[in-house]
Amino acid sequence: MMRDIKQTFLEVVQAIFPLALVVMLLMLVFVGVSLSDLISFFIYTVLATFGMAFFLTGVKMSMLPIGEAIGADLPKHNSLVFIALIVFLLSFFVTVAEPNVNVLIGLIDSTLQGSMDSNLLIISIAFGVGFLMVISILRIVLGTPIKYLFAASYSIILILSLFIPADYLAITFDAGSVTTGAMIIPVIMGLGIGIASVLQDRSELDGFGLIGLASIGPILSLMLLLGVMYL
Repeated sequence: MMRDIKQTFLEVVQAIFPLALVVMLLMLVFVGVSLSDLISFFIYTVLATFGMAFFLTGVKMSMLPIGEAIGADLPKHNSLVFIALIVFLLSFFVTVAEPNVNVLIGLIDSTLQGSMDSNLLIISIAFGVGFLMVISILRIVLGTPIKYLFAASYSIILILSLFIPADYLAITFDAGSVTTGAMIIPVIMGLGIGIASVLQDRSELDGFGLIGLASIGPILSLMLLLGVMYL
């Protein structure tokens, strides 16, 4: 475990500190911040580095193995309804717990000054991820080519985008980014790879593409929500 923590810590340092140095340089040259603000920024950057390192280590050692284990076990039940239900519930609640979702909702709420219910937005995004994850997993089970799902999904998005108020259209597309969060990716990838690994005539490569498909879910769900609210 210590080796995993050390490796993750080094990865986080390599990702954060170059950015932190650039920000500190910009703060000194262009913003002209005080020394106390600069020291505070450095301290909080160090704290964020340790926090992210422990968080990502926990995710790698828990979420990914759990996702793979659940994914490998689901096909044994020989029930598409059971598979769909478990995948939806797991994807839904992982999305609700995803930090990126809360960050996005916070930005939307502050920009729109509370004109949209934050809880409703979270539920809508989580429902979208869960629904598209069900479609994605069933694609693996049934052997449907992924290109058809992408083509159909983005065709629907393009059509719906014609009816969504322009002020809110960008929000719907940004919502798709939440599926790249540290909580969601291990679970989604774990489920896909786990299911593909135990099915005959499937390779673990069939477990990929789920992130791309899942990112469509929040876009569609928010478009439908906004369509109901503002049309």
